[in-house]
This record gives sequence, C-alpha cells and structure tokens, in this order.
Amino acid sequence: MQINRLFEIVYILLDRKTITSKELAERFEVSSRTIYRDIETLSSAGIPVYMSKGRGGGISLLPDFVLNKAVITDAEKEDILSSLKAVSAVTLSKTDTALKKLSSLFGESNTDWIEVNFSSWTNTRRETETFHTIKSAIIGKRVLSFRYASAKGQQTTREAEPLKLCFKSGAWYLYGYCRSRSDFRFFKLKRIRELCVSEQTFQRKSPDQIFSDQNVFQEEYVTLKLRLSPQVAYRVYDEFDCYEQQEDGSFIAEINYPKGEWIFYYITSFGSHCEVLEPEDVRNGVKEALQNALKKYL
Repeated sequence: MQINRLFEIVYILLDRKTITSKELAERFEVSSRTIYRDIETLSSAGIPVYMSKGRGGGISLLPDFVLNKAVITDAEKEDILSSLKAVSAVTLSKTDTALKKLSSLFGESNTDWIEVNFSSWTNTRRETETFHTIKSAIIGKRVLSFRYASAKGQQTTREAEPLKLCFKSGAWYLYGYCRSRSDFRFFKLKRIRELCVSEQTFQRKSPDQIFSDQNVFQEEYVTLKLRLSPQVAYRVYDEFDCYEQQEDGSFIAEINYPKGEWIFYYITSFGSHCEVLEPEDVRNGVKEALQNALKKYL
C-alpha cells in the first residue's frame, strides 16, 4: 500500500539522510516513476523532502527535520521513548525496531538513563522459548496444554486459556483460565513443562488489570519480627521496608510473609544470620524444623 511505502520512505530518509530513486525503487519493487510520485505526495503533505542531482545526489530530507511539529511535548517524547526502551525488555530478546523508528522521528533523545532486563543471571533459553510460545498463543487465542509442577512438588496436567504474561516478584507468570480447575490461575513459567499449543481457540477476554493493592494470590499473611546479622545487610536493604539497625550492627526487621512452610524456606535462606523473634509459634516451628533437619546429619 502507498501509505505504508510513504511512511517507510520517511523512516529511510531519517536514517540514511540521502538515497537514490533507483535504490528506493528496487527496495519496494516499483518503478522510479512511482518513487517520483511518492516524493511529490510527501512534499505536498508538508514533508521537507527534496531531490538533488550530480555525484552524491539523490532524495533527502532537510537536515533539521524531526516531528517537532507534533502535538506532544519534548518531555512526553522522552517518556514515550524511555517507556519503549523499558517495555522492549518483555520480549526476552533484543527487538528494538519501534524504538529506532520513533527515535528517528523524534530526533535526538536522552534515553540512556534507563536499561531494563527481566532475565535472570542463569541460563534462560527454555524460559525464553516458553515465553514466546505463550505470547503467540495469547495473541492467537489458542488453548494451551502442559504439565505443571506446583510449589509442593505435585505434577499435574493442565489445559488453560492464556490471557496475560505477568512479571511479579522477580519471576514470569502465565495468567489464564485453567479449564482443569475451572478457575483463573497463575502459572510460573519455570515450572511449565511439555508445553503444547492446540488448534482449539477461545473467546474469553483478558481483564484490564490483574494486580492491585489487594493480594491476588489470596494468601494469609503473618508479620515476622527478625534479628539479622550485619553479614546480610544487603538483603535487609533489598527485602525490608521496616528495619532498625542496632548498636552492634545487627538489624531488627519486620516483614509480612505468607503463612505455611514458605516461612521455613525463607528463614533458612539466611543461614545462621537470622533469628525469629516474633511470633512465638513461628519461632518454635522454625526451631522444630531445624532440629528435624539436623537429625539427617547425625
């Protein structure tokens, strides 16, 4: 279509500065006469495009042309480009075509202040493949089937209508309607195995917003009061909003944490650098769990 060709010609001129009609004709598989008509159309629309003859000549834009006449401010352009730079990270691969095009259209912009990478430090090849498979299924509204490992180690076969890919607390999740459980569920991508996209489609729409101030996982929480050694100060800074450093360098910190065996795993992740002060039942539970664990080494 001509409109797409016209836009791409502008993109090329912003990037290349000068290009010949022959090069454009070969790129779009049209005649040079068609390119000349396109240039006339762009000029009539107010785009400052011109043609020069001789060695090094061709089709060019005026050097200072950017979309400064657009209805968005410089600050808004910076916000758009910075947001695109951050959001491009959700592809788990480097695809910055839109960012490059808009950067060219907007002119020089300062987006070097932000860099986002959602991948972990470990090998993410399988998770990346899972991500792109689910993304395609969401866009195509195709039902997924897979094996899923729950937090308790149970392996189950699931069939789900994929609605959204979500990033929460350092991990990627699939949010969808689980046909196997007849309810909406979150599935951690790293626990998904044997993923298959079926030919079956669905019509269910994704909700506008999943995460809110309320806890979407509907877990019961308990407030833990902990004493933490100076050796794990970095984790105090990273994981706690409420803490106070003591004269000996240790920290008294509080955190709301889901009830259940999660607490034991969390406490033991600090090794010998953490002591549960409150509540008493959690303190006794951790103590008992540690004693049971020690029996394996006697």
